[in-house]
Amino acid sequence: MQTIQANNYPIHFNEKAYEALNLHLKVNKYSNVFIIVDSNTNEYCLPQFLPYLETDLTIEIIEFEAGEENKNIETCVQIWNVLTELGADRKSLVINLGGGVVTDLGGFVASTFKRGVDFIHIPTTLLSMVDASVGGKNGVDLGNLKNQIGVINVPTMVLIDTHYLETVPQNEMRSGLAEMLKHGLIYDKIYWEQFLDLKAIDFADFDELIYRSVVIKNEIVSQDPTEKNIRKSLNFGHTLGHAIESYFLENQNKTTLLHGEAIAVGMILESYISWHKNLINEEEFLQIKTTIKSIFDDISFNDNDIDPILELLIHDKKNEYGSIQFALIEGIGKIKIDQLVENELIIKAFNDYKS
Repeated sequence: MQTIQANNYPIHFNEKAYEALNLHLKVNKYSNVFIIVDSNTNEYCLPQFLPYLETDLTIEIIEFEAGEENKNIETCVQIWNVLTELGADRKSLVINLGGGVVTDLGGFVASTFKRGVDFIHIPTTLLSMVDASVGGKNGVDLGNLKNQIGVINVPTMVLIDTHYLETVPQNEMRSGLAEMLKHGLIYDKIYWEQFLDLKAIDFADFDELIYRSVVIKNEIVSQDPTEKNIRKSLNFGHTLGHAIESYFLENQNKTTLLHGEAIAVGMILESYISWHKNLINEEEFLQIKTTIKSIFDDISFNDNDIDPILELLIHDKKNEYGSIQFALIEGIGKIKIDQLVENELIIKAFNDYKS
């Protein structure tokens, strides 16, 4: 697969990725290398990665406990302290080896340590390959509020090796699939239609689907790196999805959802809203709802859940001037940003989902 040129950094794939990494280490005079992993990638991915690394530089491994609940400023402080203790300086390189939590948090740590050191993302989950590692968004959660603290700062490069997916559980693979479905719904109807029957997909060609998803994300981000316009389209399913994810994260009576599981619900709800705003027709809505529900288990909501979820929308970082901004689809493969939606319609969407 050809290297994709993003805004000021390349995205390399599979074998080419390690060639590019080792050449980069050879020509840049780094003082040392720090590899940030979580407890899962330390066990399952780091042993695969280290044999590819060709360098005489000192390599230090920094591990933190896996899980969205650890994507916070406290973990960052711990890692900044470890970097300091191990002698990291402005010429250090940080390599983030892991899923979306690792790339989000590791990118933020590197972007802020000594006002910024070079970092490279090596995503190891489907979600991080097609979404989290591409586009330069780095950050952490504030309490249960998703991605409230962060920066937009691009990595030196992104290396995507799909062999790491062999270490990923099935529910994590489905989680990443949600973002791929989103890319089709907002940008490429033909790409979306490839997922209408998962049984018909030849998973020997799955690398090509991943590649297309990365191309879509990159094309959108390259037009609008700081999310003033078209990049807002990537928020489809996320306005409600993030609120649902946050609510389930903070509520002890709920099972914590994976990001993609929450976004899958968000896409169904926001497709319902798109239908009732006459942006898509009923046939398109039912196709979206049926397809997503065929892949993801239903999430249970009771009447007491809805109001707290609506309250969490107030904190959505996409809001402007106190108004909740939605990105809705305008026909499959197209998007309409900055849409205001009244609470009554959101409640109807939840009722439809529950029915």
